[in-house]
Amino acid sequence: MRNMIIIGLLAAIVAPSAVAAQSVGEVRRSQRELRQEQRELQQARRFGDRGDIRAERRDVRDAREELREDRRDMRRAGNGPGFYRQGYGQGYVAPYRGWNYRPVNVGFRLQPAFYGPRYVIANPIQYRLPVGRRNQQWIRYGNDLLLVNVRNGRVLQVIPGRLGYGF
Repeated sequence: MRNMIIIGLLAAIVAPSAVAAQSVGEVRRSQRELRQEQRELQQARRFGDRGDIRAERRDVRDAREELREDRRDMRRAGNGPGFYRQGYGQGYVAPYRGWNYRPVNVGFRLQPAFYGPRYVIANPIQYRLPVGRRNQQWIRYGNDLLLVNVRNGRVLQVIPGRLGYGF
């Protein structure tokens, strides 16, 4: 009986990680299946009759639903590309494609995209930061924290590397 309990506990610990690890592969597999079904639908439109087209449309619809379910499962498991956890040290996605991090100093002027709602630290107290005054907000910039005047984009204070070490 005791061995069964231990095995059950181990399975409960190991199983979620195995499911999360498989979810990315499942999404890729579903994407391949959807592409294959779409190719078959195109072939049916070219060479098949109405019955063939109807059947292929149903197959494409089912493949899309399967892909949606796999993506939903991947998000629930917290696994996959584009995923980042909420809280300290969350992933940073640049506002422009091809943007490279450059350290900034006090007085530097940021473009509005860098201090948009996506980068604002809503609760600075959680990061042990003083609350900004009127028209001032703390934002994430790479792994740095910046206090920015949101009227003109000027950097008022810089705390470098604050998010890079898990805080």
